[in-house]
Amino acid sequence: MPRFSANLSVLFGEVPFLERCGEAARAGFRAVEFTYPYEWQASDVAARAAGHGLDVVLFNAPPGDLAAGDRGLASVPGREREFAASIATALRYARDLACRRLHVMAGLVPADADEAERARRRGLYVRHLKLACEEAAPQGVTITIEPLNPVDVPGYLLSTQAEAHAIREEGGAANLKVQFDLYHAQIVEGDLTAKLRRWMPHVGHIQIAGVPGRHEPDVGEINYGWIFRVLDELGYGGYVGCEYRPAAGTQAGLGWMEVWDRTRTS
Repeated sequence: MPRFSANLSVLFGEVPFLERCGEAARAGFRAVEFTYPYEWQASDVAARAAGHGLDVVLFNAPPGDLAAGDRGLASVPGREREFAASIATALRYARDLACRRLHVMAGLVPADADEAERARRRGLYVRHLKLACEEAAPQGVTITIEPLNPVDVPGYLLSTQAEAHAIREEGGAANLKVQFDLYHAQIVEGDLTAKLRRWMPHVGHIQIAGVPGRHEPDVGEINYGWIFRVLDELGYGGYVGCEYRPAAGTQAGLGWMEVWDRTRTS
């Protein structure tokens, strides 16, 4: 059975962010992740995590202006200086949080963009990823990229595993990996087992949620018991991020972990 990481941006929302480390530890998690920690001092987040014996395993680089619709800067022309500053900020947080994975979001492509414009943005994304990997390498940080489904994130630059791995191959950096979110992958393309088997050596992190609804992983069309056995078979040694929206409160929905833990040990 894989090790699980609590995504504190969606789990334990019943309490303020800095208190969620304690809730996660009491629930049995030994690692946490989150989207954007930048509202808080890195030292404060690090102290809370360390105080509860938690590893911080992933967070996102600053995405731009979320309220204005930004979903990353790496492929957006004219935002090059802002992107460079975002990587510097993210790596400072990664150092203070002792975090070894950083998700760099691509950004959105305008709906009216033609193939030439899409290619231009993709090329910029690859160049920016190479730069980010160069800056991250001395800290031992892996840069991850993630395909997102077009229902939840319309217009995102990449939506399939094949697209992401083509970009990874073009980037050519040893510390560039793909983040495999099974929720997004199921919505876009399915065939999850085959994709895990094909791409596992190049997967930097895994995340889960139920489909449909993005609720607990024991509800919906994905057989996560099967998926976890496949991950064990493939020797996946990283954490599996629990990035789902609790249907009726975080604690009430955590029974799935106890059930699968009993299954593993029985």
